[in-house]
Amino acid sequence: QVQFVESGGGLVQPGGSLRLSCAASGSEFLFSLSNVGWYRQAPGKQRELVADITRRGSTNYADSVKGRFTISRDNAKNTMYLQMNSLKSEDTAVYYCNVAPVGRLSWGQGTQVIVSS
Repeated sequence: QVQFVESGGGLVQPGGSLRLSCAASGSEFLFSLSNVGWYRQAPGKQRELVADITRRGSTNYADSVKGRFTISRDNAKNTMYLQMNSLKSEDTAVYYCNVAPVGRLSWGQGTQVIVSS
């Protein structure tokens, strides 16, 4: 059973920054060999993939976050990160991590990000 634990969310003003972390665990889950990504779900909207990183370190971003968000991973710690800069109100959502590009494993609790003045 794979478990994802997200952290680092909070309330931030527009233009601010946050760094999210995701710790993955599970005896049969090989994090270092998996393509993983960050997803978000805003109120009343479907969950969407905002950034992903392959096992080799190649990255992809949704157009809405390109140039502002940076995804990274530390395979030694089974952890990945999402550095979010120049945050906008439309970035307000619950952020989740999972394998990518389809989140086919169990979802964690997510971490809430609220961008508001």
